[in-house]
Amino acid sequence: MAARTAGPPARGFAITANGAYAARLGGAEGSLYAERWTLDGPEPYAVPLPLARPEAPGTPLQPLADGRVLVQRRVDGRRYTFSLLYPTGPGTGELPLGAVEVPAPGALALLPPSPDGVRAYATHTGPDTTTLWLVAGGTFGPERVAELRGRCTGGVWLDRTGRMLALDRRLGDGPVKTVTVDLERGGEVTRLLEITPESNDRLLLADVDSGLLVLRSDAPSPGHDRLAWGVLGSALPARFPECLRLDDAAVTPFALRPGQALLPEECGVALRIDAAAGSWVGLWRPSERRLRHAAAPRGWLAGSGLWTADGVLRLPYMTDDSPCGLASLAEPAAPPAPPSGPGAGAGGQPGAGPDGETVPERRAGGEPGTTTGPGTGPGAGPGSGPWRGPGPGTGVGTGVGEAKVCRPVPLRDAPLTDREPAG
Repeated sequence: MAARTAGPPARGFAITANGAYAARLGGAEGSLYAERWTLDGPEPYAVPLPLARPEAPGTPLQPLADGRVLVQRRVDGRRYTFSLLYPTGPGTGELPLGAVEVPAPGALALLPPSPDGVRAYATHTGPDTTTLWLVAGGTFGPERVAELRGRCTGGVWLDRTGRMLALDRRLGDGPVKTVTVDLERGGEVTRLLEITPESNDRLLLADVDSGLLVLRSDAPSPGHDRLAWGVLGSALPARFPECLRLDDAAVTPFALRPGQALLPEECGVALRIDAAAGSWVGLWRPSERRLRHAAAPRGWLAGSGLWTADGVLRLPYMTDDSPCGLASLAEPAAPPAPPSGPGAGAGGQPGAGPDGETVPERRAGGEPGTTTGPGTGPGAGPGSGPWRGPGPGTGVGTGVGEAKVCRPVPLRDAPLTDREPAG
């Protein structure tokens, strides 16, 4: 099982980067304990890791590749302790790692699981700086890795070794921009993503194999975020697919199917869709011009899941009958290849991008042109086609084409250029 992406973990449920283990808080209020899920066997199963004292509600947990579970406990407003929990006979073993004391009150946030499965990192965001900590996997307990300018959030891994980390950073009152932090160079920071100078641009997911990046930005309409995609190392514009713009539902990407080199358009994206009718799963590829909908399993731990290399989306769920379940959802077959020929892009339109929107040409002076998208074609609402959501009547549509400005995304070898000193 492979999950070669890293993004923000679902609240209360974290999965290792290789998809082997997960961790969550189990039990009832007043008697909460860490619970480890094993996901890579013939059948998933849960192992409770209770201690003599219960865990506090909301205690952050993170599984490691060796099956141990990292627990972060808040002692007071400034001090946090870290321990590794593991099953030992009939009980639970605990290995204290040490403590982190932050300079000012505020949350110490665990980052998504590192791709190496050994180390774990956390950030503390102050008024003007963000401190990055190695809280597990170090030599002598928690270690301060770097102090970064600005207020950083998010966290997406850009390689398999746990060296290159993308964070969303705000400097002063400026817009949010994604930067890359090189952990082997003492936290050296590189600009990664900027669609326009004024836009708020955040990286949500990244696929190491294909270079696909899933973004959230307000570049087309300031103050209104939209989902977009780009390719690491490419100078082509970001694309804002109309089919991912749902007026009456929130759309949140949570997993990428591991792709192939040079084929980012064929990388599958799994999305959580939340509307008045409930939550369900969306499936989309950059090469397609529609969003497919699928009903989530009953008891789905919404927003969590992993995608295997062979195109199966695994969704963890909990019910009274199945306290540790893993549903499988196969990715639909790719649509027929678009017409080819001189000047024909995806969708058969001259200059059209794979999502059906027109890719702007640069005008004299280097300014990108303003273009009108041709629309998304027939929409696939919940309950239509082979992928069924909660049923008709949700009012979820795919939208129509509209005038928009697409700006180039300077992703050309970004982790290795435009460096700035750490701190």
